[in-house]
Amino acid sequence: MQDFSKNIRNWYNSHKRDLPWRNTNDPFKIWLSEIILQQTRVSQGLNYYIKFTNRFENVKHLAEASEDEILSMWQGLGYYSRGRNLRKAAIQVMEEYNGKFPTNSKELKKLKGIGDYSSAAIASFSSNEKIAVVDGNVYRVLSRLFGISTPIDSTSGKKEFNDLANALISPNYPAEHNQAIMEFGAKQCTPKKPSCDKCIFSGSCEALNLNSVFELPVKSKKIKKKSRYFYFFLDIKDDKILIEKRSDKGIWANLYQLPLIESEIELTQKTKPIFETKHLLSHQKLHCSFYRSHKSDEQNKIRVAINDLENYALPVVIDNFLKQYFN
Repeated sequence: MQDFSKNIRNWYNSHKRDLPWRNTNDPFKIWLSEIILQQTRVSQGLNYYIKFTNRFENVKHLAEASEDEILSMWQGLGYYSRGRNLRKAAIQVMEEYNGKFPTNSKELKKLKGIGDYSSAAIASFSSNEKIAVVDGNVYRVLSRLFGISTPIDSTSGKKEFNDLANALISPNYPAEHNQAIMEFGAKQCTPKKPSCDKCIFSGSCEALNLNSVFELPVKSKKIKKKSRYFYFFLDIKDDKILIEKRSDKGIWANLYQLPLIESEIELTQKTKPIFETKHLLSHQKLHCSFYRSHKSDEQNKIRVAINDLENYALPVVIDNFLKQYFN
């Protein structure tokens, strides 16, 4: 694997996608892209990146925005803690770094919502810091290429893959190297349909030679999803909908919702719901039922004109229901 970096960078320069965050070394814009793209497909994240960079020219503008505005813009991306941390990190940069976004991984890791992966990515792509960026794509490429069966979610596995990734990185072109290996995993060495017959590493890929491509990478932990039952009530009066703000803890923190009865067990209702759906989160399965109501308790709630709902950040499951209901 002496020429690994050179080979994968050559592949990258022939196959890379033209993405806006790859055409800048502005740490603010790179940070935005990295946070938006966590747990998000590029095809979905691209529009959010454009929306945020059009609205916020720099970190100062974002720090001055309200949390409600950030969450409203974030609506549909899920993992809303990322949106809240986005604003907190921007305020940190203004207060602790005099508005100058840090570009080295050590300082970046001090910002809210930035861990090992994000700090390495931002540092690498903004200042060409020689540090490996290890995401799901990189785990997959390295585990297959080198035939590594150590679970990627174990402490020893994370260290093994991180050490290997740093040993392979180009000393002269670390940013391009990191982009290349991640792009290779996203386009070539994909989870379910890898193009092994067209792979530049097919002659030396351990997984291909051992017919274990689909067995790698290995994960040791299987998370059991917890079921919760949400009963939402649609209360409309004078073309205004009754909504309430969730607490700042738990799922959908500080988002708005329809009046809700929440239960750990399924409840028996006297009336038939107007809509039912299941909503899957990383650790939970939400069973959501929607009912019409004309006598909800209005304490600690507000009425909002139907046309003004777009100004309030709603969980996607409620937003989808309302769009369907009114269309």
